[in-house]
Amino acid sequence: MPKQKTHSGAKKRFKITGSGKVMKAQAGKRHNLENKSSRFTRRITGDAEVAAPQAKQIKKMLGK
Repeated sequence: MPKQKTHSGAKKRFKITGSGKVMKAQAGKRHNLENKSSRFTRRITGDAEVAAPQAKQIKKMLGK
């Protein structure tokens, strides 16, 4: 049976930590930043953990 291909959209958007958590970039930091408070933009900087039901689907797409 052939190998399962990695979903190319998922591999660009998610990463898996050493302990197996699925991390994603937080939404809302692409445009219209002048209208958003500095406090808000600082808060959404960095990665966030994906919820368990979606993490299972994402791991499947990434072949993990």
